Amino acid sequence: QVQLVESGGGLVQAGGSLRLACAASGRTFNNYAMGWFRQAPGKEREFVATISMSGSRTFYTDSVKGRFTISRDNAKNTVYLQMNSLKSEDTAVYYCAAGLTYSSSTTYYVTPDPYDYWGQGTQVTVSS
Repeated sequence: QVQLVESGGGLVQAGGSLRLACAASGRTFNNYAMGWFRQAPGKEREFVATISMSGSRTFYTDSVKGRFTISRDNAKNTVYLQMNSLKSEDTAVYYCAAGLTYSSSTTYYVTPDPYDYWGQGTQVTVSS
């Protein structure tokens, strides 16, 4: 069992930055691929970024490439999402997720299906 708790959300002006963190309970954090998803009002949950168990491989949705960076600190059981140059369309509830199933392909983790555990979410609001 893994519990995930997100933090770092808030209100920011367009062009600004936020850093989200997701703290995981348990001692097997490095056995999980981690992902960030987001859900805007009236829209389906969408993939944002994923990072492999070791942190050596990452993958992003096109709309955030060059602006967002996912990273993890396995010693601290925490995954991060650094968000720069924020836009109004980035406004959403952001969720982190943990997946135990291994795949050598990071694109395997772009849908919700491989993830076993989800956090409660943190609101990010970007004002224009």
